[in-house]
Amino acid sequence: MIEELLLPLQFPFMQRAFLIALIVSAPTAMLSCFLVLKGWALMGDAVAHAVLPGVVLAYIFGAPLILGAFLAGMTCAIATGYLDENSRVKQDTVMGVVFSGMFALGLVLYVALGVTADLQHILFGNMLGVDRAELINALAISVIVSLGLLVFWRDLMLHAFDPAQAKASGLATGWLHYGLLTALSLTIVAVLSATGLILAIGLLIAPGAIAFLLVRNLAAMLAVSVLVCALSMFLGVYLSFFIDSAPAPTIILVLTVNFIGVLSHRLWRNRREESRAL
Repeated sequence: MIEELLLPLQFPFMQRAFLIALIVSAPTAMLSCFLVLKGWALMGDAVAHAVLPGVVLAYIFGAPLILGAFLAGMTCAIATGYLDENSRVKQDTVMGVVFSGMFALGLVLYVALGVTADLQHILFGNMLGVDRAELINALAISVIVSLGLLVFWRDLMLHAFDPAQAKASGLATGWLHYGLLTALSLTIVAVLSATGLILAIGLLIAPGAIAFLLVRNLAAMLAVSVLVCALSMFLGVYLSFFIDSAPAPTIILVLTVNFIGVLSHRLWRNRREESRAL
């Protein structure tokens, strides 16, 4: 019985899948907290979809795919910020237009330029096929992003809750704004080999949303989100072995079930407290 339960840990490809899950869980979880607090859920979705044209162009010119993905993600983030500040259109509308346009551009380039490479792993992830170079790249990005968020978390908290007060306090709000966008683009590059572009938004939103429902201060929220993300990713990879499914969508499904469970419990507690008050 125990040997059967430990069976997934005996295969090298499963070991790499567990390792990449552990590596990307910290930056995605902590970043998700700030995205949830700032109301940037669609920003994560926008940048995740917008990196596709960068990936295609990088492949065509023989450049590293992660470089193309990062540059495209930053282009989307900066363009969204510029249009939001210089037009009457609301931010969510701008993001919807920009990310859908860039994703469509990536698909058109892929077909029109006759790219022969199979980019399915970019869209849907390839956790079972990650190589040493991808692990090293993901680890380096994860360490940089995680350290940056931990060092500046108090400044980012004030910027998220009250940007006007943050500016009045002398904080470099512009650097914080674009620093967070840079961290978002880098993190999406890190998860390309894990969940892929399509499902990356789940890792960038669900852990923070779950932690937001469970705790009431940011320090605890960061810790809880990392724990939830790491456990959910481990469980998703583990279950995928026995049900013969892809790890990435299984991870997102586990996170979704966790969110629904926590939300349901929270609503039940609120109704119970209201009934007691009456």
